[in-house]
Amino acid sequence: MTVSRLPIRVRLTLAFALAMAVVLVATGVFLYIRLADSLDQAVDEGLTARAAETVPSLEAGDAEPVFAASGADADERFAQLLTPGGLVVERTPTLEGESLLGVDMLARAARGPMRTEIDGAPGVAGRARLLALPVQTPSGQRILVLGASLDDRDETVGGFLTELFIVGPAALVLASLLGYALATAALRPVERMRAEASAISASEPGRRLPLPDSRDEIHRLGETLNAMLDRLEAALERERTFVADAGHELRTPLAVLRAELELALRRPRSQAELERTVRSAAAEAERLALLADDLLVLARADRGRLSVRRAPVSSRALLAHVAERFSARARSDERAIRVDTEPDVELAGDELRLQQALGNLVENALRHGRGTIRLAAAESNGFVELHVVDEGAGFPEEYLPRAFDRFSRADDARAGDGAGLGLTIADVIARAHGGAAHAANLESGGADVWLSLPRGGPTARMAP
Repeated sequence: MTVSRLPIRVRLTLAFALAMAVVLVATGVFLYIRLADSLDQAVDEGLTARAAETVPSLEAGDAEPVFAASGADADERFAQLLTPGGLVVERTPTLEGESLLGVDMLARAARGPMRTEIDGAPGVAGRARLLALPVQTPSGQRILVLGASLDDRDETVGGFLTELFIVGPAALVLASLLGYALATAALRPVERMRAEASAISASEPGRRLPLPDSRDEIHRLGETLNAMLDRLEAALERERTFVADAGHELRTPLAVLRAELELALRRPRSQAELERTVRSAAAEAERLALLADDLLVLARADRGRLSVRRAPVSSRALLAHVAERFSARARSDERAIRVDTEPDVELAGDELRLQQALGNLVENALRHGRGTIRLAAAESNGFVELHVVDEGAGFPEEYLPRAFDRFSRADDARAGDGAGLGLTIADVIARAHGGAAHAANLESGGADVWLSLPRGGPTARMAP
């Protein structure tokens, strides 16, 4: 099993144990070196103190106190007095007659004090520390060698090292167990969140992840995930409503189309009756096709794939084209469409999509408004506003906040044949251009619905 597949608490414990091991090893090495240096310094200081006591006696010609047996520590403290050639003149009883110094060390000691270590010299058991220095005696220049056994020093250092090998692993194990316990405690809120997340489903809306009392990273993670669940639940609810409304809107034209066809097949009909039936069925089929197109636009917008091909568009030409498209229908309803062509503002947008959006706004004004319909363009804070204004009763005040919701219709419009997607499509197209759609009632009466779009080009000069 690779490390990445281990539980996170185990990985945290391993990382903590590794870091703790590095710290313990570094601390142990530091203490070991410091202890050894301190003990070596103490031995050197002892040798220096002995030399300060011994040299005056030798210079006075009194060597007996220096080389006599010195009690319990006679085996650990020893001395030799050598000629410059290496001949042993005096020595402590524990030493044999051979010189403790070689030729090179004798030459160095003759020039000044010298410190060195020996191991297994004649008469010396184990390692020893030596201090050799020249002394001027009544008999001439001599080399004084003072020595001290390092057995106690080595025993102390070895015991300390043994304790490190015993205490270090025990401390590492205890620290690892503590680290595992801390990791488990720290991840306990995550485990509770995971268990709750596994139980959340679409059939139980409203359930959220439990948050720990501490205001730490895990608490903020839980808040972020709960906010995500809120958005997902809202999106799911919108999709459910969308599907239900779409099914309701599709059912009516399909039922009418089916009824028309069944009636046409029940008994022989005249040519005129068949034509009326086919025309009615064609109208319902066209309604279905338009509804399917609108649903496709909404689906693409939800996936962020509503294509918008930007190009310079003249607001004057855009409004004139939309007015011409609906002029025949307006005349049949004994109404008029007027275009305010000043000023002509240029914007960057998809002309076909903008015609579709404005067409939906004009369609809404023709269906639910009255009087003359006015199309106009204006500039506001770097945006281009394309207005469609009618002279009807306007929107019900309670309907305005949801005028652009999907399948949203005012109560007095529910008996009509619209699907309630016209304003929604207009808003979707405006948002795809980086703008939005707005609606308001005029104080003088009527409704004003407009698209607010980012301006994409310079304002054209006004006609004289």
